[in-house]
Parts: sequence; structure tokens; C-alpha cells
Amino acid sequence: MRIALCNEVIAPMPFPQQCEYAAKLGYDGLEIAPYTLSDEPHRLGSAQIAAARAAAEDAGVAVTGLHWLLIKPAGLSISSKDENVRKRTIDVMLALIDQCAELGGRYLVHGSPHQRRVDPGETRAAAMARARDSFASIAERAQKAGVVYCIEPLSSEQTPLINTLDEASRMVEEIGSPAVRSMLDCSSAGRMEKEPLNALVDRWLPKGVIAHVQVNDRNRRGPGQGEQRFAPLFASLKKHGYRGDVAVEPFDYVPDGPGAAARAIGYIKGLMEALET
Repeated sequence: MRIALCNEVIAPMPFPQQCEYAAKLGYDGLEIAPYTLSDEPHRLGSAQIAAARAAAEDAGVAVTGLHWLLIKPAGLSISSKDENVRKRTIDVMLALIDQCAELGGRYLVHGSPHQRRVDPGETRAAAMARARDSFASIAERAQKAGVVYCIEPLSSEQTPLINTLDEASRMVEEIGSPAVRSMLDCSSAGRMEKEPLNALVDRWLPKGVIAHVQVNDRNRRGPGQGEQRFAPLFASLKKHGYRGDVAVEPFDYVPDGPGAAARAIGYIKGLMEALET
């Protein structure tokens, strides 16, 4: 089980410095938000991708995967009734799949709440069907690239589409590809799910639905900075032999980005050490 830091937490640092800082704190890797690398991340060239991978390798950390996929360029949507918008969006998704593989990552987390909304005058069911078709259209590329594309359930105040693991699992089942799965975002799960985090792992991990975990409190701060307790979560992950990655993804940085990153890894390392005793 590797512990990664979502790199937007320390995005003001140049990327090589992000890698060095994460390594010094004790993280195993960085989970990259592509918009932090470029305003047009889908057009990164091979030289830029190689430089980013080399920076991580030089610092002794891995690029574990990608997330926040559709922030840039502007105007993307997997659920738009505009076919041209959806086509452009899928082209970006395909490019990011290839980049993830080039960077050495093994998963992509598709959150991007503003890029999966219900158009005015449309029904939620129609938007969900278009979102499913968008995900289905990238499945073959993801499988060929050797990465897993994770549909992220997000809380309803962020997006009206795909809010629970139940909804995500149904979509994964309909798509029917081993390269398209779901994941657990602890903050959204704390707001939307009826079960605690460890029960969600017990229920969904053995079924192959959860392929990745992001740790954050329901209050949007880092793990250990709110009411949620994460020891039972890590105990369940260990019990089921989870060998994936766990990424730290706060949204409210307290006291600041570097400080939040430092507090989170200290908290998680403490939990993991306690499980070993």
C-alpha cells in the first residue's frame, strides 16, 4: 500500500520541488492533477512528460496516477447533450490515459464535478446515460495502456451525477470492462454514504469495485483534521490485502498546503504503525 500526496496541495512549488518535498515528508508518490502541469495538459509533449517522470524518479517518489482530469482546457463535459463537446472531452480523456501510462501511473480518478452536470431542460437519467457512454468509450484505451480508470462518486453539492458507490458500481457493471472501476473518496463518502468507511471497504473491495482510495475528512480538510476516524479504514484495507494506493487529498489546507501535507502523512504513518503492533 503506497501513500501518495495529491500534488495540487503544494502546487505553488515547481514540480521537481513538489517531488522533493513529498519525498522528504515520507510519501511514496504524487498523484498529479494535470492542470497543475499545463493549461493544456492533454497536449503535453513526450519531452515534458519524460521530464516530469525523471523529476519524480530523481526524488525517489512515484507518479502513482492522475486526478482532477477535466479542469483544463475549459468547456469539457462527459454528460453534455452537445455531441461535439462530448467528443472533445473524450479526446482529452484518451490523451490523459496515454500520459498516465507514460508517467508510470497506474490509475486515473475521474472526479471533475463541474464537467458532469445535467444540462438545462434535460433529465438526470439522460445525463447519466451520456456519462456512461463517455466512460465506455475510453475503456479499451485504458485496458491497452495498462491503467485503471476510476469513476469517482462525489457528493451531491458538487455534482448531481454519480453520488454513491452504488451508482458508480452499477455504471461499472454496465460498462463491463476490467479497466473501468470506481474508488473511495472519504470526504464525499462521509457526506453521502450510510455506512462508515470501513464498512464500505468491507462491502465493495472484495467485489473489485474499489480500485483506489483518497483520504480526506468530510469537512474537506486532511485526514485527522475532522470528525472522521481513519484507523478502521486502514484496518479494513489491511484485512482485505489492499495493494493499491491511498492518496491524501484535502481541499481546505490547514494551516497551509505544505503544512496540511505534513500533518496528513504523520497521522497516516501513525495509524499504519499502530496496525503493525
